[in-house]
Amino acid sequence: MPIPEYFVLPGGDRMPRIGFGTWQASDEVLEKAVESALEAGYRHFDSARAYENEAALGRALQRWIGDEPTKRKQLFIVTKLPPGGNRPESVEKYFNASLQDLGLDYLDLYLMHTPFAFEDVPGDLHPKNPDGSMKVDLTTDLIGVWKTLQKLKESGRVRHLGVSNVNEEQLRRLCAVAKPACLQVEVHLLCQQRSLIATANDLDVPVVAYSPLGSKALADALAAKTGREYPDLLQLPAVIKIAQTHKRTPAQVLLRHLLQSGVAAIPKSTNPTRIKENISVWDFVLSDGEMNELNALDRGENGRICDFSFFVGIEKHPEFPFKNKHS
Repeated sequence: MPIPEYFVLPGGDRMPRIGFGTWQASDEVLEKAVESALEAGYRHFDSARAYENEAALGRALQRWIGDEPTKRKQLFIVTKLPPGGNRPESVEKYFNASLQDLGLDYLDLYLMHTPFAFEDVPGDLHPKNPDGSMKVDLTTDLIGVWKTLQKLKESGRVRHLGVSNVNEEQLRRLCAVAKPACLQVEVHLLCQQRSLIATANDLDVPVVAYSPLGSKALADALAAKTGREYPDLLQLPAVIKIAQTHKRTPAQVLLRHLLQSGVAAIPKSTNPTRIKENISVWDFVLSDGEMNELNALDRGENGRICDFSFFVGIEKHPEFPFKNKHS
């Protein structure tokens, strides 16, 4: 059976299963990349206040919409509440700032970016103490934040709400009082998150994979800092072999593996050719044997790249979602 190209969300809205990620791209580079993505057919675009590039994404989108406002309905735009806004009284301020920078009247999906929180320091999305550790707010109330997010939805300024970077317990806790329209987490070949995805499926929450190709830029930066090795997913022998079999790129194999696993993906690239290749994953199928071979490469928690270790001291937060995999 063919894989649907969209998740159908409550109310009938459609979220494309291949979107475009925007983390770690400068404004000028991002604008050009978004233009290439729009030309290639992407309509799902993912951003975040913490990325500090919403204005660049907004400029590219506004040029595409131009004087045809009906084109806005073709887009599915996502951004996120930053950790510094993870308290009920801060939500409105950060949401309005995102909406203004994006140049939009509403968002299709607004996510709670992390379950942990920073102090709300004006003009500083990543506030630090003099010793370099994060200024952590230990009083985070996830349910209180969610109830405030629901008021945004009731106002019509956001169509759907979701969560990101939560663990199974946190997801179940939220789902006891609400129905997130999406769970966005790190998922790729070495970090397949099977238990979390199974829980999300049980709760009828669609899963979107960030860093689906392994986030090499982040991996390289962390490797330089920690000395830990992070394999390049695009160079794994099994991936290369399967790509050659199907006459596809390794990235296309990684993305197709996610789609056949029931997960959406938001790959990021700034290369026009690769941008086009990454959305061209609907006309080939991995065999059961190939899927099993790729599934066997899962390293579980030890495959995680974005463990937030770059936020010094964040593991002390009571809502820190990950186990310490290096202890």
